[in-house]
Amino acid sequence: MKTKIFIDGSEGTTGLRIHERFQNRDDIELLTISSELRKDINERKRLINESDITFTCLPDAAAIESVSLVENEKVRIIDSSTAHRTEEGWAYGFPELSEKHRLAIQNGKRVAVPGCHATGFISLVYPLAASGILPSDYPVSAFSLTGYSGGGKKMIAEYEEGGRSQEYDAPREYALSQQHKHLKEMKNIVGLRKEPLFSPIVSDYYSGMLVSVPLYSELLKDSPAPEKLQEFFADYYAGQRFIRVMPYGAEAESKGFLSGNTRSGWDGLEIYVTGNPERILLSARFDNLGKGASGAAIQCLNIMLGCEEDKGLNV
Repeated sequence: MKTKIFIDGSEGTTGLRIHERFQNRDDIELLTISSELRKDINERKRLINESDITFTCLPDAAAIESVSLVENEKVRIIDSSTAHRTEEGWAYGFPELSEKHRLAIQNGKRVAVPGCHATGFISLVYPLAASGILPSDYPVSAFSLTGYSGGGKKMIAEYEEGGRSQEYDAPREYALSQQHKHLKEMKNIVGLRKEPLFSPIVSDYYSGMLVSVPLYSELLKDSPAPEKLQEFFADYYAGQRFIRVMPYGAEAESKGFLSGNTRSGWDGLEIYVTGNPERILLSARFDNLGKGASGAAIQCLNIMLGCEEDKGLNV
């Protein structure tokens, strides 16, 4: 029997990408809503409750409303918004972090897909914190380079319209008030005492992301050299199909540069450890629309269904 799937918010960037990934799947029956009724609460309610699994690809308030419409106790929700990522009763959709995370996704009825910036940050910082290498009071900072598709339809239109301002030609730093919406999960999922200092930067390419976390070795347990941290990450993520820890020194293959758009269209995430014995730089490179959004959502779906974890994905 096919799994009935409804995408609430199928016209948005993430919703469209999830829809595309179902085109060649024979185990899914997509429940569709006509364009003129996509904001009709009664029609949405009907389809949500007819589904086995509903994806909510909506702004936070609308996602919360969608969840409130569930009356059928068998319906499972995969939410791509910020609304539920740190809420009680919701599994955090990053299975590689621990077996506990994976089981929560597998058995849960409510799964929250991580934010794109948060995905890169947490992939780097969570293992260190969970293993006691990075103390919970470490003053963590991070910066993130992203393609403009991460800003949704409005930002995509701004970048792709003719006669745009010259300021769009150069990378642009934003969230200058240090109030980025991903900070809450970056702090809470990792278990940090304070929110990290975070500087996101949007640049003139469509998709791809590079998140970097600089660290002082002397503030970490046993002051590890970068080579040791590379070995640590390789062991931590061993056997994980979606996460690739690059060999130490692999950045030399690109002449010491890491580009933000290199993994556009790929659904995995790669980790680099660079630096020197005193100052270490951890970097996660992936597609903000892949492992950072729709790819992660489909990966969670596959785990919930018990099928191949990479089904319909590009890894």
